[in-house]
This record gives sequence, structure tokens and C-alpha cells, in this order.
Amino acid sequence: MSKQIKDGFPGTVGNTPLIRLKTLSEVTGCNILGKAEFLNPGGSVKDRAAMGIIEDAETRGLLKPGGTIVEGTAGNTGIGLSLVGNAKGYRTIIVIPDTQSQEKINLLRAIGADVRPVPAAPYTDPNNYNHIARRLAEETENAFWANQFDNTANRDYHARTTGPEIYEQTGGEVSAFVAAVGTGGTLAGATRALKERNPKVLGVCADPYGAAMWSWFKHGHLDIDDGDSVSEGIGQGRVTENIKSAPIDQAYRIHDSVMIKMLYHLLLKEGLFLGASSAINVCGAVKLALERGPGQVITTILCDDGQRYLSRLYNPEWLQEENLDPAHENLDFIHEI
Repeated sequence: MSKQIKDGFPGTVGNTPLIRLKTLSEVTGCNILGKAEFLNPGGSVKDRAAMGIIEDAETRGLLKPGGTIVEGTAGNTGIGLSLVGNAKGYRTIIVIPDTQSQEKINLLRAIGADVRPVPAAPYTDPNNYNHIARRLAEETENAFWANQFDNTANRDYHARTTGPEIYEQTGGEVSAFVAAVGTGGTLAGATRALKERNPKVLGVCADPYGAAMWSWFKHGHLDIDDGDSVSEGIGQGRVTENIKSAPIDQAYRIHDSVMIKMLYHLLLKEGLFLGASSAINVCGAVKLALERGPGQVITTILCDDGQRYLSRLYNPEWLQEENLDPAHENLDFIHEI
């Protein structure tokens, strides 16, 4: 079979291109490169976590033929798990907080997942969506709980694929890798792989307000989690197994007011239709570029596309309700990051 022919859905995950963000690269004097994870077949970077978790479970005998995958997710991991599951003959039950966009819930149902929306609750609450997913898996015959937050097959898959791809695509010239933390798998896994090849590569966390990872990486505790964000799928309040021992050198907090301007800049000036987590990642890359000066090759993740957020991030009425104004002149706003 030709190498140009991929073996089903699983064969098309990964090997996404790096996109040079022209306007941001020019204004900073750096090469700011976004890995186009929205081009994965399920539409997000979470296709990689889904592949890693399912392949590992199969290898370990935790997921058997005809089995059911159960997961608590903000949406994208559930989409990836459902589509990989469809290709491999598994059923999928997805528990999702009802605060997530209706587009993601509709998409999960359209691709065949058994979707269970639940009220949002903190991780310390037994009714948190992750705990509900774990209990469902325990109660369901021949079921496997994916446990994306603490299942390190997630991180390991990024260490085997995302990090090495970035290193090869930049010819080894990568200076830094920037990513927000949802599960922590992308940031921890890719950074580990890059540092194994060149210890000087910086690992950088860029997170929204309301998350505690900035507090963890900068101060070694989780006490600072003030503020809030409209972003979905990122903004962790605990140290997951995937993020433990991650070799992170720097961390930033990105305000929604700047994120929304970057989101619309990426759309209107770079032609990239993305979600909030991508804009936060790019803000982090730009902040690092401004702090450390020209000549760097800074890589980050363009996580998913904007179609999953039409009713929110791309809805003028919703933006007004959230007091978010995407209007900006040129790139003056980057100095507010």
C-alpha cells in the first residue's frame, strides 16, 4: 500500500503542519509557528490523546472487542474518542458539563456518542463530571474509563508524536513550546520530547485567569486561581498525573480581553478560524517573543476550529453579554498581554 494512503481514521491523526503566523512573526522579529491541530480528522489536538489512550488500553487488555469507552470531557476529547471508537468497533458514553458549547454537544450526538450532560461541579464534588464518568464505567459491563486527566498514555502519546514532529519540522531550531493546560498531556509530553533533543528548549504554560497552573509553575502551590474565563477545555485547578514533573520554565496568565482580540486578529489577518484556547496559546507565544527578543523559533498549538463556538465566541450578542470586545487597531493590543 502506498505511504500516501492512510489506514482509516486512526491513520490520519497527527503529522499536522506548522503554520508561520506572518503578522505576529514580523512584529516580534521571531518565527511564531502554530501547529495546525485543527486539521486532525476529528478537528482538534485531542484526537492525539484519544489515540494514545485507546491504543494503550488495547495493549494492556483494558479495552476489549465490543467494549464501551466512558469519559468525562469538555467535548474535544470525547469527539476524538468517539470517532476512534467508531473506527475500532467501540461504543462511547460521554459525560460533559452542561456549560460547554451546544455545538460540541450536538456534534458528539451526531457522531454516535451517548452524551450525558451534567451540571458543572468542582473536582472536589462527587458529582463532578469526571467522577460521574468513572462510576458509569464501573457500572457498565465491558467498559473502560479513559481518564484523560490522570492517564499518562495521553502525555506519552504527545511525547512520541507531537514533540518529535515539531523538532523535525523546525530542523531542530525550535526555541520554545507554548501551550495551555487542560489535562496537561500536550504541554508535558511535547516539552519532554523537545528537551530530550535539546535541553535549552523552553517549556511555557499559557493559561486563562481562573486556572491554578500559573500559580503552580511560578510559586509551587495552587492558591492563586483568581479571575475567570470563557475558554473551554483548559483552565486546570489541580496537578494532574499528566502534568506532574513537567519540565516547565515559564508561565503566563492571559486575560479574556486580550484573548478575544487575538482570536479575531488570527481570523481577520491570518485567515485562521479558531477557538479560545488557540488564541491563549498564541498570546503566550507572543509574550515570550516580546520578553526574550528577536530571533527565536516559538511553537504553539492551534487546538481546534471556530465552528464549535459559533454561538459564543463568534456571536456578537454573546460577546456583549460577556463584556468582550474583539475590536482592535493593528497589533497594539499585544503589549497588553
